[in-house]
Amino acid sequence: MLARCNGAALVGLEARPVAVEVDIAPGLPGLQVVGLADAAVQESRQRVRAAIRNSQLRMPLTRVIVNLAPADLRKEGPAFDLPIALAVLAASGQLDPAQLEGIWCAGELGLGGELRPVRGAIAIALAAREQGASRLLLPAANAAEAALVEGLPLAPADSLSDALRWLLHPQSIPTPPPALTATAPERTALSDLASVQGQLHGRRALEIAAAGGHHLLLVGPPGSGKTMLARCLPGLLPALSRAEMLELTQLYSVAGQLQAQGGLLQQRPFRSPHHSCTSAALVGGGTNLRPGELALAHRGVLFLDELTEFRRDVLNQLRQPLEHGELWLSRARQQQRFPCSVNLVAATNPCACGWAGDPERSCSCGTAQQQRYWGRLSGPLLDRIDLQVVMRRLEGSTLGAGFRQTTNPETSAAVRERVRAARQRMQNRNPDGVANSQLTAAHLRRCGGITSTALDLWQQAIDQRGLSARAAERVLRVGRTIADLGECAELSTAAIAEALSYRSFDQLSGGGADRGRAERPPAAADAGAPRVDYQTRYQRWSQASD
Repeated sequence: MLARCNGAALVGLEARPVAVEVDIAPGLPGLQVVGLADAAVQESRQRVRAAIRNSQLRMPLTRVIVNLAPADLRKEGPAFDLPIALAVLAASGQLDPAQLEGIWCAGELGLGGELRPVRGAIAIALAAREQGASRLLLPAANAAEAALVEGLPLAPADSLSDALRWLLHPQSIPTPPPALTATAPERTALSDLASVQGQLHGRRALEIAAAGGHHLLLVGPPGSGKTMLARCLPGLLPALSRAEMLELTQLYSVAGQLQAQGGLLQQRPFRSPHHSCTSAALVGGGTNLRPGELALAHRGVLFLDELTEFRRDVLNQLRQPLEHGELWLSRARQQQRFPCSVNLVAATNPCACGWAGDPERSCSCGTAQQQRYWGRLSGPLLDRIDLQVVMRRLEGSTLGAGFRQTTNPETSAAVRERVRAARQRMQNRNPDGVANSQLTAAHLRRCGGITSTALDLWQQAIDQRGLSARAAERVLRVGRTIADLGECAELSTAAIAEALSYRSFDQLSGGGADRGRAERPPAAADAGAPRVDYQTRYQRWSQASD
């Protein structure tokens, strides 16, 4: 006898329909699964047998063949346990096959018949609704997650016996919990700007990064507040919209990390991977393609502490995703897309010992060691970082003034209000309401409001500093954000000048002749004069930043 049940296979962030077909024919007892199933699906044979037997049901003592169609689509994970078990019961006459028509099923079975949650419940619910499913039968632990998809009736079950009982008596299906709303979630900021002592230049850069969606590099000695500033950034970003919450929740559900988060994700993520992570952990990949830290930071902040300690080849894989806001992973048999619109914040020391350019503490690194240290970062990667900020070691007078002051310093809530107002101006002016960091050159010409004097200053800076076309465009985008924060319709020379103050550090990193060009007099550059050493250049730039 032949029976069918509907399931779904996860492919990237989406779910595709899979028909679970079970045929019972004469032959030696056994259960065989075909249809390009991975090891977890093959192991479902033992789980299904034990779950059926321990649920006081009968496992057919004959040959059972399970086909997962389409056969050329790879299936993975234990979500096929429940549809296989129900199709076996229907094929063996213990359930009417007509009761499975139009119903989608997903769930992992325990040996005692209990149903355990699976990842990707939102993606499965979206696919079921698009395919016109009459109901989705799934574990009760996934009910609140699947209820976020409107217009799809749910049938939550705690065990195989409950699922079978509800199929026999549909009127006994309880009402699933309502979907969580997205009204004014309470913020749980990692850090508040009020706790940051001094570092006005860094605070200003953080505000610009939050307003325009720009990437930020913080360079300074140990204990200068780089990590604390980075942890303040999520508290400056505007609240997520309902659509963004659902997209983020679906992403974490597919990655299998939603259980610890609990329900609809209403806070922007803050991901801080260790510098020893592999490319698969940071960018994504593996045998079965999964999202990495870059995709999990979508709509939030990706913080790379100790940037120069990351492997160079791992960092270089960030270049294209940071530019386009999406990541395409290609393998021999599949290609998947993961969104990764993130605010990148990177932090590093100025040298291996951490004290290059400090006015009081001497650096123990030689010029060659400093070149090797910065040689771990490629020029194209630094070109994609809009804001590059030097942070000085806090002096005792600054720390003491912070404890003695009686007035409250500016909080993240106050800065967030300015960021919200600036983003509202971008939404009203920019095409499709995108942030300034996503504006193209054509959009900047059309709606940037750049004055002729600002363009003259910008062109002069390109020639003098040898900026690439990409870095030059990013100066205009940062300047446009600075103008929006200042409530200015035009992009003036003052905004360009401030934006240029954040584009100095990428000239120190490469160590090549082109990167030293900005530090030489024009005549000396033509004559091939030696470059200024790293410590002197860093000290000059840090003093200029003050």
